[in-house]
Amino acid sequence: SRSCASRMWLSLPRETRFHTSASMTWTLVSRRGLEMKKRDGIIVRVTLVSVQKPQRHFRRGPPNLQIRAPKGDSQERRQDQAQRRAEVVGEAGWGAEAQRDGLRWRGAGTKPEQGPRHPLKKAEFSSWPFQQQALRIRAHRASQNARQKAVVDAFLHAWAGYRKFAWGHDELKPLTRSFSEWFGLGLTLIDALDTMWILGLKKEFQEARKWVSKKLRFRKDVDVNLFESTIRILGGLLSAFHLSGDVLFLKKAEDFGNRLMPAFRTPSKIPYSIVNIGTGVAHPPRWTSDSTVSEVTSIQLEFRELSRLTGDKTFQEAAEEVTRHVHGLHGKLDGLVPMFINTDRGSFTRLGVFTLGAGADSYYEYLLKQWIQGGKKERQLLEDYLEAVNGIRKHLLARSEPRKLTFVGELNHGRFSARMDHLVCFLPGTLALGAHHGLPAEHMKLAQALMDTCYQMYRQMETGLSPEIAHFNLHRTKAVKDVQVKAADRHNLLRPETVESLFYLHRLTGDRKYQDWGWEILRSFNTYTRVPSGGYSSISNVQDPRHPQPRDKMESFFLGETLKYLYLLFSDDPDLLSLDTYVFNTEAHPLPIWAPS
Repeated sequence: SRSCASRMWLSLPRETRFHTSASMTWTLVSRRGLEMKKRDGIIVRVTLVSVQKPQRHFRRGPPNLQIRAPKGDSQERRQDQAQRRAEVVGEAGWGAEAQRDGLRWRGAGTKPEQGPRHPLKKAEFSSWPFQQQALRIRAHRASQNARQKAVVDAFLHAWAGYRKFAWGHDELKPLTRSFSEWFGLGLTLIDALDTMWILGLKKEFQEARKWVSKKLRFRKDVDVNLFESTIRILGGLLSAFHLSGDVLFLKKAEDFGNRLMPAFRTPSKIPYSIVNIGTGVAHPPRWTSDSTVSEVTSIQLEFRELSRLTGDKTFQEAAEEVTRHVHGLHGKLDGLVPMFINTDRGSFTRLGVFTLGAGADSYYEYLLKQWIQGGKKERQLLEDYLEAVNGIRKHLLARSEPRKLTFVGELNHGRFSARMDHLVCFLPGTLALGAHHGLPAEHMKLAQALMDTCYQMYRQMETGLSPEIAHFNLHRTKAVKDVQVKAADRHNLLRPETVESLFYLHRLTGDRKYQDWGWEILRSFNTYTRVPSGGYSSISNVQDPRHPQPRDKMESFFLGETLKYLYLLFSDDPDLLSLDTYVFNTEAHPLPIWAPS
């Protein structure tokens, strides 16, 4: 984050700069974008780490929801059990409820019926992976090793802060012991549902499930970001449904999916970035008529799966129309795509800039994962992915000095930049996953080289935590580290991409060094970002272990992704969420492969 709007304007890493006022400040906080904040003028100190002035979040959305944390008294538990019996059919009784209402759960008037629908039959549902996986996860809980137990401890500490100070709200502000809103939809809670299930936290899962049942309502006048809400909320609900078999989550997922559909009503069918889930009005951001390419091409896994579950093909058709459109666009460079696309004309804009960081990253990830999700039958997706990997190798790869680290840079109108976002550290895992599913062995070799680089982005920092953006040294001198950091880029947001790739590399190679690297990262998180009163905080300076400058913000993806991937990394069971049965969306929510091997 920046202390004033003018500094943020001057230091924006992308071409686009936003108009703002003196009373606002901009902070890089979302997974791939910018969000506006207000300053609240509060200074807080904790014993673990020094504290900087926290910023109060300002996002377009509803007023703060005044929802108390659950008390857990016996009468409430009895009422919850009665409510659950009356309202929900679990794994054993799902088929009866599905037959009774035909899965025709609709949103609140945001999209009309589209004619006959054909949801999956009871016989099909009974053979889905979640039943076998649920049994495996139950058995796995009893055999957690010491490192997995440390992840559970970290999760419970983070959850305790959220439960006590931010229950039902989007994000925890652990230093000021308060909360911030983005969409007003309990974002952290929904993002963490499947993590709790995987970690065996039954009590916490049931409390969260109760909130979803009683408090989560989508009929509200609030703008949401299509991409962020799809990967976190829709993906989180679908994954919770698959792992638990609880039809409540599928009902909520379909309701929410219906409310996102107005985003696709554009002249080009390239969706707007913003949609109001209460009014059904969608629009681009106020500063541009463009969407980022990653936003519009990283919603397909979720929308395709929603269609498969409900029998309503409109979700899948809308999302896949975007994929087909982008496939045929001019402006690519050997499979590499620009960062922006115009929603009116449907064409790439701001041509000539190519990155695997913010704005384009998950486009490449979802090419491969859609191909895997669909049973490796959609040739166009595979061809686009393979062409893009070749484009990366041809235009964006370089090696640093003195350690000869392989990294992915950026190309700006033919000029190479030795800059790499931490977001790019998703790539080693994606390449390894592709090699596992039969793509060239050289992809795995590149994955291992890039994994070493992402680890060094942590290792070469004084706190053992990676900066948001690294610049790599290209000059031969032993006095300089490979990884260079600018003052504006040295923050750490508790991001998951490196531990995500560590999970894939360990799962697919069996090399325990990846577990050891993940253990180092977890210990650094505990040392420099853990807040004693509950929760973890992003920090502003990974190069100063004495004053890391906490930011008073715990992103939902810390629980939804970072800790989940660490837990899976430390497991030695290759069948725990098998990569032959599940594909993870870009928010780490596992969805079933349609034709698992």
